[in-house]
Amino acid sequence: MTENTQQQHASIPEPELPKTYAPAEVEGELYERWVERGYFTADAKSEKPPYTIVIPPPNVTGSLHLGHAFEHTLIDALTRRKRMQGYETLWQPGMDHAGIATQNVVERELAKEGKSRHDLGREAFVERVWQWKDESGGQIAGQMRRLGNGVAWDRDRFTMDEGLSRAVQTVFKKMFDEGLIYRAERIINWCPRCLTAISDIEVDYQDDDGELVSMKYGEGDETIVVATTRAETMLGDTAVAVHPDDERYAHLVGKQIKLPLTGRSIPVVADTHVDPEFGTGAVKVTPAHDPNDFAIGQRHDLESIEVLDERGIITAHGPFEGLDRFEARSAIVAALRAEGRIVAEKRPYVHSVGHCSRCKTTLEPRLSLQWWVKVEPLAKAAGDAVRDGRVNIHPADLTQRYFDWIDNLNDWCISRQLWWGHRIPVWHGPNGETVCVGPDEQPPSGEGWTQDTDVLDTWFSSGLWPFSTLGWPEKTPDLAKFYPNSVLVTGYDLIFFWVARMMMFGLYAMDGEVPFRTIAFHGMVRDELGKKMSKSFGNAVNPLDWMDKYGSDALRFTLARGANPGTDVPIGEDWVQASRNFANKIWNATRFALMNGATVEGELPPAERLSATNRWILSRLNEVVAEVDGLYEDYQFAKLSDALYHFAWDEVFDWYVELTKTTFMAGGQEAEDTKRVLGEVLDVTLKLLHPVVPFVTETLWTTLTGGESLVIADWPVDSGFRDAAAEKEIETVQSLITEVRRFRTDQGLQPGQKVPARVDLTGTGLDAHEPAIRQLLRLQPEGEGFSATATLPVAGATVALDLSGTIDVEAERKRLTKDLAAAEKEVAAANGKLGNEAFLAKAPDQVVDKIRGRLAKAEADIARIQGQLEKLPAA
Repeated sequence: MTENTQQQHASIPEPELPKTYAPAEVEGELYERWVERGYFTADAKSEKPPYTIVIPPPNVTGSLHLGHAFEHTLIDALTRRKRMQGYETLWQPGMDHAGIATQNVVERELAKEGKSRHDLGREAFVERVWQWKDESGGQIAGQMRRLGNGVAWDRDRFTMDEGLSRAVQTVFKKMFDEGLIYRAERIINWCPRCLTAISDIEVDYQDDDGELVSMKYGEGDETIVVATTRAETMLGDTAVAVHPDDERYAHLVGKQIKLPLTGRSIPVVADTHVDPEFGTGAVKVTPAHDPNDFAIGQRHDLESIEVLDERGIITAHGPFEGLDRFEARSAIVAALRAEGRIVAEKRPYVHSVGHCSRCKTTLEPRLSLQWWVKVEPLAKAAGDAVRDGRVNIHPADLTQRYFDWIDNLNDWCISRQLWWGHRIPVWHGPNGETVCVGPDEQPPSGEGWTQDTDVLDTWFSSGLWPFSTLGWPEKTPDLAKFYPNSVLVTGYDLIFFWVARMMMFGLYAMDGEVPFRTIAFHGMVRDELGKKMSKSFGNAVNPLDWMDKYGSDALRFTLARGANPGTDVPIGEDWVQASRNFANKIWNATRFALMNGATVEGELPPAERLSATNRWILSRLNEVVAEVDGLYEDYQFAKLSDALYHFAWDEVFDWYVELTKTTFMAGGQEAEDTKRVLGEVLDVTLKLLHPVVPFVTETLWTTLTGGESLVIADWPVDSGFRDAAAEKEIETVQSLITEVRRFRTDQGLQPGQKVPARVDLTGTGLDAHEPAIRQLLRLQPEGEGFSATATLPVAGATVALDLSGTIDVEAERKRLTKDLAAAEKEVAAANGKLGNEAFLAKAPDQVVDKIRGRLAKAEADIARIQGQLEKLPAA
């Protein structure tokens, strides 16, 4: 027993546990007690070593989904363990203002009133968003409490609160002054619905059914055929490009050809970007509406003609002006067809098209004046920090994915044409002047001076999260104590969005100090067939529903048990139900132990006085402590959860508790020793389980020990005690009991059915275990008239059973026949799935392996049952 446990209890109350565990009756009250007692706060003045994790800030528009619950469970497990190990633990909570998403929400609310943001004006609209945030945003915080998140609520931050806004303005000013932020006109991804630029990583690409139209430019011998999926952009063409070595078009290079429908002539230019093997080897060039064309235009000094406005409406003069881009596409193809210029049309033509990740609108490449971050020096520093070992990526096989991204970054478009967000702190003067203003500086005033209308990309502010939440740019005690973060726990999908931004900003703003020592990537939560969860698929799950039904611990344990580093996690309701059963098992076993006097009072008895059963469980207990510690350090949540599950259920509850029943019935010194050992085993096991299943373990542990709270109890330490001989002895007992149980089952005996038996343990060294063996196998003494109808040589011992008069042959035949039919049905179902190529192509490996396992078991069952039927005597 640890010193802290001794200090926490004065007198242990009588066990007061209901017969069944009701999560809803304890979880909410327990959590509020933890918060009120300040267990989750973090003190910068503490002399304890720091352990810091930031929450990946969820959108203020969001609610708890299974992905949040999964990630939060892992972070909470890490921080709870470190707190118990004596660290000053900070799990930093907060919310992201989510620029586009939040503005969309409030604009939809306004639309219900028949208004737009322009009816309100910028200032009033921003006030309206703040009002929405205060009234409706952030519901996820309450849901986090339901899950049991041990976050430092007194430090809750928001990416647009005063302190974080100051950090954003400070970084922007510093980068602007050093030439790392600049303004330039380039092709960007434009959303005609959200009316803003979005970055490359916010583009969702999907295959759309479109059309590929080949059309003829020029006249007579000076014609050339080009193909496009966006015929409407031809109104803005300013050249046709061919490869310099393409002899087919050598006579046209440098000449002017007629651009249909426009009355303009455009040049034919030679550019190595063109692939002469693709299509006709000639491409139309629209510098204002395509990134590759823009680059060609820059090289050849071509004019950029914009023919689509911000809403995707044609602005070119002529009969197409005012048409939506998709309406114009059909109209322009029809007009070209009427002139005999359509050479070929392919419909449908499936091709990859970019869509807005927020509203799913088809994006439009658009030439636009935007603000950019020069990322080259920042990205190099972020790559070097991983290469030289200052930051470790876990699992290691994701390191290359990080390098593939960070080593090939383009400059980052950070401006958004929104009203909700951090407004760019730049003022433009009447004569073209540009002044960037820091947080303690006064903006220029006077006629003609206006602030830039754009706001910053949301990822700009969330990229500062590891240090802005600690008071930067001030040199605060919090910053000195808790920076850098110990570990970042996040999904591998955020390597591009968030991780890279934090790495670049942290190294830049914190003078080369990394933002975190380790990046622990996890996968995505999927349904039990491995399919992405989505409302549109009909497989999305509200985690609150499962928590209401099975308890928060059950959901947490299910998620943790599936969390192999960097890989996706399939989850189904039956798995959560199984975890609920595990929580019930912990409850019932602890309740039994308390009823039999399990205690943590006093020192453990000396090993030489303990029975083999007690020495075995203490040896195994220390092995599990060491194993779990190693797995935590390697972020192997699935393996540590599985190890704890099997140790607690199989070894402690199914074997040790059962083996002690005869000891308690016998009484004496061994029973007293067993009470203390059982108390120790439960004390340590509940502590090991607590970070993953905090509620049920807290209730049981405080009842067992009288301690204040597991949250602040000491984490178990491997004492080094091992007893290989005792482990071998109990393994032999287990083997003997298991074999006889299997024989009983094969003979159709009911689990509780008692059978006369002779147990010969001569020479095995297991004599002390005979009472437990008989108790667990329901073996009665021989008695008069004993007849050994079956003799089993097992584990060096001999067990002779008298089965005469114990079996109803006809009933047993019916039972076995029914079991045989069920096994054959299982084989047919499994073979059906494994023979379905479409299923195998979509199902994750874990699911396929599970089905193969079921097939193997069912086939073994068939062989076993058929053997039993053959052995039955004739009726």
